[in-house]
Amino acid sequence: MTKLTFILPDGTERELEAKPGLSVMETAVQNNIEGIVAECGGSMSCATCHVFLDEASLERIGGPGETESDMLDFAATERRPTSRLSCQIKVGPEIEGALISIPERQY
Repeated sequence: MTKLTFILPDGTERELEAKPGLSVMETAVQNNIEGIVAECGGSMSCATCHVFLDEASLERIGGPGETESDMLDFAATERRPTSRLSCQIKVGPEIEGALISIPERQY
């Protein structure tokens, strides 16, 4: 299992054990993390699973690909250099200990 910490818009932190192979979005939805809407179910067509990663985690997993970057332009909350779509981040050892901040709004 991989430890992830979700930081909700109000500053509340929720630490979870995530199952390798799932996406960060799937992990959030399965654990009722508020603020991850995931309207499209992970098909990268809605940007309602937008998150901000801590810089160290982003360095380990890398930034968004071209299609994900294009979709982030449609996110309800302005993107940051550490923005990713959580449906595109697979849980694995490289994301261990990640701090994942949820934007104030997704739509």
